[in-house]
Amino acid sequence: MIWYLLLNTAVFLLYGIDKGRAVRDDWRIAEKTLLLAAVFGCYGALAGMILFHHKTRKLKFRLLLPLICLAETILYVYLKQTIS
Repeated sequence: MIWYLLLNTAVFLLYGIDKGRAVRDDWRIAEKTLLLAAVFGCYGALAGMILFHHKTRKLKFRLLLPLICLAETILYVYLKQTIS
């Protein structure tokens, strides 16, 4: 659980760094990288998107991030029930 929290924190910071770079018109992190990071830390990505107001206009992010979180949650519940 601690690893998952750390991973989500790292993804959250990644979204914050990219937002800072966007504001400064600096080199950006690729959208593919941000979405891949969201697969591993969807809640951090979703929090970063909301709190930093980053990628909120991109339909791809507005649709995929909640779907990734939903899929992760369903997988977690399924695995927890299967293992228990």
